[in-house]
Amino acid sequence: MDRDYEALLHPLIDPLVEHKESIMIRTLPGETDRDVTVLIVAEDEDTARLIGKKGAVANALREIISIAGKADNSNQRIHLKFESFDDNKDSGESEK
Repeated sequence: MDRDYEALLHPLIDPLVEHKESIMIRTLPGETDRDVTVLIVAEDEDTARLIGKKGAVANALREIISIAGKADNSNQRIHLKFESFDDNKDSGESEK
């Protein structure tokens, strides 16, 4: 059974970000049938918010999503991956 991870994650992450409309969530096949990768792509500053200090927010989201993967007895392993739209740009500007 394929779970709609986008519908599950949006209510959790939308209050944390400034640009809700630009959040993109995609489910990608994993290495095995049990593995699922959920890719969350956001603006650079929103990606930072979703990861949090020392990865605290990302770890909390991973915990919630892993429970959802086990809830229907499918015993799926869900992997969250965070990317920024800005990752694809060659930016020579970095804050020091």
